Amino acid sequence: MALNFHQLHIFYTVAERGSFSAAAQALHMTQPAVTMQVQSLEDYFGTKLLQRSTKRIELTEAGLALMPYAKSSIELIRNTDQAMSAFTRQLKGKLLLGSSLTIGEYILPRLLGPFGQEYPQIAISMKVMNTTQILDEILNHQLNFGLVEAPVSHPDMHMEAVMNDELVLVAASSHPLASVGKATLEEALEHVFVLREKGSGTRQVMEDELVRRGMNPATMKIGMELGSTGAVKSAVEAGLGISILSSSSVKHEIALGLIKIIELSDTTFKRQFYSIYLKSALLPISAVTFLTFLRERDLQQWL
Repeated sequence: MALNFHQLHIFYTVAERGSFSAAAQALHMTQPAVTMQVQSLEDYFGTKLLQRSTKRIELTEAGLALMPYAKSSIELIRNTDQAMSAFTRQLKGKLLLGSSLTIGEYILPRLLGPFGQEYPQIAISMKVMNTTQILDEILNHQLNFGLVEAPVSHPDMHMEAVMNDELVLVAASSHPLASVGKATLEEALEHVFVLREKGSGTRQVMEDELVRRGMNPATMKIGMELGSTGAVKSAVEAGLGISILSSSSVKHEIALGLIKIIELSDTTFKRQFYSIYLKSALLPISAVTFLTFLRERDLQQWL
């Protein structure tokens, strides 16, 4: 019997998830099939790799020694997929991804066209939701890949920066700040804000910067909290408050003169967009190809 990568992947997932049942759910396999593959791997090495108990499995000394090699093998396969996808133009399959609202509504629609022209055989399906929901769906194995607007800290999650973005202060053309055209952050905070809901990546980036500057986000004058960037823009345009939004999301309104960007003289809100997926997951080649596209192309030509 030869050493089998599939068995290494299953062993690693069992060790990472802490149980055969959790690994079976993550791998979309039956629990007996997972158990059988781990037993086959133990037979190959001639030693026990896992100690079973009623609560949680534990790695034996041999299992601990194998873990870094199993992890390296998964990373090697993933990197191989990424490298070879650059030479494969007739890929087929379905790209299913979750995207936070700003990315899904204003960034990806401008990128999916060029991507689709380059890879016409890949069908694209995208779910748009906030960062917290995407993380929950990935952890519950309802999604295996997501693009989010703020860093995600979770021991089971792989995160990688794939795009850059900048948030800007915006106000209605009739707002007092619009006639001045610039302000300090402290001056801006004297006005009423319209914000995205708690849990959104845009709001998280803004609040993190306030905290970094020694300011308490809880003291902001928040007139409304709305569930989409489009709703926030409409409220700003109606003069219901000012907001901080992605520059990519307000290009249309700026061009029409409906709202204006207010230059912050002492603050910038720069951020990165991140891809996230479970460390134990092997992404489908369609997802690997799309991530390679984001990393290697000059995206500004379409944004």
